[in-house]
Amino acid sequence: MATKEPIIIAVVGKGGVGKTSISSTLCRILAEKDKSKKILAIDADPAIGLATSLGFNPSLTVDDIRKSFIKNSQETELESALEILGEAKYRIFDAISERDNISFLAIGRPESAGCYCKVNRYLREIIKLVSGSFDYVVIDGEAGIEQINRRVMERVSHILLVSDGSRKGINVVSTIYSVAKEMVMFSKAGLIINRVPTDYLNRLTVTLDFPILSVIGDDSSLLNMDISGEDIFSINDESPIYMGVSRALEKLEVL
Repeated sequence: MATKEPIIIAVVGKGGVGKTSISSTLCRILAEKDKSKKILAIDADPAIGLATSLGFNPSLTVDDIRKSFIKNSQETELESALEILGEAKYRIFDAISERDNISFLAIGRPESAGCYCKVNRYLREIIKLVSGSFDYVVIDGEAGIEQINRRVMERVSHILLVSDGSRKGINVVSTIYSVAKEMVMFSKAGLIINRVPTDYLNRLTVTLDFPILSVIGDDSSLLNMDISGEDIFSINDESPIYMGVSRALEKLEVL
C-alpha cells in the first residue's frame, strides 16, 4: 500500500487528440521506471479506450456497480455519492483489475445516450476512496471541460493538457486550464501538443498561460499497434509518443 499522498495526474483535452494514447503511455513509463511503485489507471472517459490500450479486459465497471445499487433510474438528489459508495465501496475494489504493478478501473459508459453526470457525480468520491492505495493515479478524462467544471478532478495534483495543432484544440485546453485554476487545487500543469510537425512551435501564434511540455509528431507505431491489436507495451521506447511523454513527465517533475 502507498505510504504517502499519491501523485494524481488528470489527462484532459478535447476529443480526438490522443488523450488515451498519452494516458496509457504515461502509465507504462511510470510502471517501468520503478517496479516497486503501484499505478492505478482510471478510465473516466465514456469512450472506454484506455483498457484496450493497456491490455486490460475488465468485466465490471463502476457504472455497473452503481446500477446494481440503484434500481430506480430517476435517483433523487438525496441519494448522494457517499451514500452509494458507503454500500458499494468493497465492490469498487472488486472492479479493479491488476497486472504487475499497474491496476485498472473503468468508470463505464451509461447505456442511455446523453448526460454522463450520474457517474461524474461520484467519480470524485471514488478517487478519494481508492487513490490512497497507490503511488500514482492516472485519469484518462472525459473530452472537454465538464469533469473539471463539476469539480470531479478537484483532488488531482497534476493536470496534463493534451491538444493537437488546431486552434480549437488549443482553445479547449486554454479554457480547461482557466477553469481548473478556480476549481482544482493542482500543483503543476502543462501541455503536450500531439500529432504535429516538429517545427510546429515556430508557427504557433497564440500566447499560453501554461508551459508546453513536449511536442509529439505523428507516430506510425500507434497505427501499427491498433491494426495488430496489440497494447501500448508493444511500442518501442524510442517511439515519438514514448519519448514525448517522458519529456513531459520530467518537466512536470514527476520523474
